[in-house]
Amino acid sequence: MIKIILLSDFAEEYYKNLLRGITRYSKDHGPWTFCRMPQYYRETIGIDGILEWAHEWGADGIIGQFYNSEEVTEFTKANIPVIAQDFKERFTNIPNITGAYHETGRLGADYFLKKGFKNFAFYGFNNIVWSRERAQGFEERVKEAGYDVHYYEHKELRTRDLWYYKPSELSRWLQSLPKPIALMTCDDNQGHHITEAAGHAGIRLPDEVAVLGVDNDEMLCNLSDPPLSSINLDAEKCGYEAARMMEKMITQKNFVARDIVVKPTHIITRHSTDIFASNDKYIVNALKYIHENLDKNLKVDQVLREVPLSRRSLEKRFIQTTGYPVYEYIYNQRIEKFTQKLLETDLTIFEIALDLGLTDSKNIARQFKQIKGLTPVEYRKKYMVSKQDA
Repeated sequence: MIKIILLSDFAEEYYKNLLRGITRYSKDHGPWTFCRMPQYYRETIGIDGILEWAHEWGADGIIGQFYNSEEVTEFTKANIPVIAQDFKERFTNIPNITGAYHETGRLGADYFLKKGFKNFAFYGFNNIVWSRERAQGFEERVKEAGYDVHYYEHKELRTRDLWYYKPSELSRWLQSLPKPIALMTCDDNQGHHITEAAGHAGIRLPDEVAVLGVDNDEMLCNLSDPPLSSINLDAEKCGYEAARMMEKMITQKNFVARDIVVKPTHIITRHSTDIFASNDKYIVNALKYIHENLDKNLKVDQVLREVPLSRRSLEKRFIQTTGYPVYEYIYNQRIEKFTQKLLETDLTIFEIALDLGLTDSKNIARQFKQIKGLTPVEYRKKYMVSKQDA
């Protein structure tokens, strides 16, 4: 029986999802035995103490969060395979469970650009890889569209410092930003900080500041006021793949381990971003109509009937606001809605197409592959563990 030490903070949804994937693999291919070692052991007994415990318990491998120091090589010297979860920075000498952070940042920027925003901000940590690279991806995409990003970055604070509930530098920064503004945070925890600070400062969300988090921690997102929109990640799938790799590291002598990369899948829209930023009331009305009627197989002519504009004028003003012609915008939003249903339900491809008011499931599947690069069935298998087929 394989014995694995888990050294992590499994209170957060991201790490819970990793754990779900790891335990699912152990049930499929085990059984395995786990020791959930409290995170404070890293500080109190150090690497030497963890190593001593690993020897006494007979641990076969370790998955956990470690500081970037040479001490971690003590595990490999002792022939104990180890996989590091992103904590501060990536390791170069052991495999990491890391993320496609640039891709996540770009996805957030694209989401806001399609809503017509021209002011952008990012809130996170400048000394942690997953925050820094999400900010970089966000800024890269925003700059490609011709805009700049306002930053507020801080060092980690003690959990007892509830500074975002009272007048602070953060609330003053929020008040100083141009409005309306699209603000992406490095994770849902920081997104919740923003909604609390904004509420204290009397800033209207999402009218003045639209806020997007990362991780889709449903409890935290719904605790936020207003509920927080967030980027969903395929963490459970990657937990499963990390466990698969750990087994090979244990059982195959010359196995070469690689990094496991957690990717963003889609954006869950809640009230914190439920707005379109444009001074053009006709385009705002058109956008609202599109999003309220995506399940009705919309045509451009139907949108045109909602605004007192010629088709040429509508198209021109729509492109100025969103960067896309009306048809292409509808097309992209339909695919995103299809993706959400694909990953969050057990519906078949045909049933999802019907839910979106479409009768030709083969056509939507073909369109899906053109944008996502995979068929719907392939995409579902890639990004989900529990739902293996359509």
